[in-house]
Amino acid sequence: MRYVIIGAGAVGGTIGGRLAEAGREVVLVARGAHGAALGEHGLRLRVPEGELTHRLPVVEGPDALGTLRADDVLVLAVKTQDSESALQAWGPAPVAGGGTAAERLPLVCAQNGVESPRLALRRFRHVYGVCVWLPATHVEPGVVSAAGTPLTGILHLGRYPHGTDDTARRIAADLEKARFEAPVAADVSRWQYAKLLSNLANALEAVSGPIDDPDAQALFERVRAEGEAVLHAAGIAYTGAEEEQAVRGNKVTLVPLDGAPRGGGSSWQSLSRGAGSIEADYLNGEIALLGRLHDVPTPLNELLQRLANRFASERRAPGSLPVGELIRLVDETDSAARPGGTGTAARP
Repeated sequence: MRYVIIGAGAVGGTIGGRLAEAGREVVLVARGAHGAALGEHGLRLRVPEGELTHRLPVVEGPDALGTLRADDVLVLAVKTQDSESALQAWGPAPVAGGGTAAERLPLVCAQNGVESPRLALRRFRHVYGVCVWLPATHVEPGVVSAAGTPLTGILHLGRYPHGTDDTARRIAADLEKARFEAPVAADVSRWQYAKLLSNLANALEAVSGPIDDPDAQALFERVRAEGEAVLHAAGIAYTGAEEEQAVRGNKVTLVPLDGAPRGGGSSWQSLSRGAGSIEADYLNGEIALLGRLHDVPTPLNELLQRLANRFASERRAPGSLPVGELIRLVDETDSAARPGGTGTAARP
C-alpha cells in the first residue's frame, strides 16, 4: 500500500516519516512554507535516535498525483477545521480502474476530536478512526519532532463508526513495523472520546501555558468535569484511566531532543506558528455542542473555546494570558452561569 499523508505536520509528518523508514511508500501533502521546505530539503524528523531526513514526494493536492492507485491509503492528518476542504479536494480524485477516492479508497482520520470521521462519512464509503497518542511537535517549516521511545506513539485504529476489517489490520501491521503500537479496535470511538476529554486542556495550555502547577491542574479538572458530565448525559461511552494505563504502560516515554524543545500540544503549536486558526471549536466546542443538545451547562469550555479562537485570530503569542487571570475569568464565568448569577462575565 502507498500512504498519502494529507497534512504532513506534527502527527502526519511523524507517521509518514516512520512509515517511510520502515520501507513503506509515502507521499506527503503540504502547502506554503512547510511544503516548500519539505520539497527542497526533505522531511527532517527529529526523534530520540537523532535527526533523520526523508526525501519523499511532496504535493499540494490530488491533481499533482494524477490518477490515484487502487492500493492507496489516504491518511487525513490536518486539523479538524481544515478537514472539509481536504475532503472536498480528495473525494472526487479518480482511481485507477474506475471510481473515485471517496468510493474506493480507505480514509484514515488521524486527528484530535471526534468530528472529522463524521464529516468524512458524508463523502467516503470506507472511513477509519484513529485515537492518536503521539507526542509530536511542528513549529518550523520542514521539521517535525517526536520524542517518544521505545514506541513513537500508540494509534488505536478501527472502522468508523464501529467494526474492524482486513484493511484496518493491514494498516495496523504497517504501523507496528514503523515504531507504533496500533491496536485494532471495534470500538475506536470509546478511545477517541477519552482522548477528547484530555484534549480539553489544549486551549488552556494555548492561552496560559503549561499545566504544571496545582492551580492550573485544578482548573483543568473543572474543565474536564464539564466534559465528563456532558458525555454521561449524552450516553457516550469512553475508556477510563485504568484501561488506558493498562494499554500505555511505559511504552511511550518522552526524552529531551537536541534542538527540539517541546513547548506544548497541538493548539499551542498552532499559535506558535501564527496559523490564524485553532481546533478549539472541535474540542471544547464539541463539549459545548453536546451540552446544548442535552441541556448540560458548559460555561468553562465555552470560555476556553472563545479565548482560544480570539488568540488565534489575533495571532497572540501562546501562553500570554497569566493563569491567575484565566482563573479569575473562569470563576466569574462559573458564577454567572449558576442560578442567581448575573448572567455576564468579565472579558480579558
